[in-house]
Amino acid sequence: MAIVLSYINEACILISAVCFAIGWRQIRKNRVRVHRRWMLTGVVFAALFFIIYALKTFIIGDNEFGGPKSVRVFYYVFLQAHSILATVAAIMGIITLTYAARAKFGRHRKIGPWTVVTWFVTAATGLAVFILLYIAYTPGQAASLLHSYLGH
Repeated sequence: MAIVLSYINEACILISAVCFAIGWRQIRKNRVRVHRRWMLTGVVFAALFFIIYALKTFIIGDNEFGGPKSVRVFYYVFLQAHSILATVAAIMGIITLTYAARAKFGRHRKIGPWTVVTWFVTAATGLAVFILLYIAYTPGQAASLLHSYLGH
């Protein structure tokens, strides 16, 4: 089940990136309504990713890296860089969305391109993490936060 959820999560994040790319292109053509729809669709997929990821982490757990020890340090450093970037992208996304919702379009226009580029890099690094964790190598053991918390 954990691996299936991981594939669903990766699909959600990639779909969100595609939606954001289409939305960005639409606003460059002055198609505000279409831009809004694509961006909100991307937000829905990004939020779905986060919800599934958080529940999976809490209930099932995150897998350890199952690749060779010679790659392990690189993987975990890369994973930490991705995690920091994902956090920054999420915060920027909330700020950008808030500006749009409050009709502060001048600020929205300034931060929006930075947000979407950060999201693209986050999606790409997330895909690399996913490939290393689930495709290139056999995933390691998973331990849930719930399991660890209960001391089992």
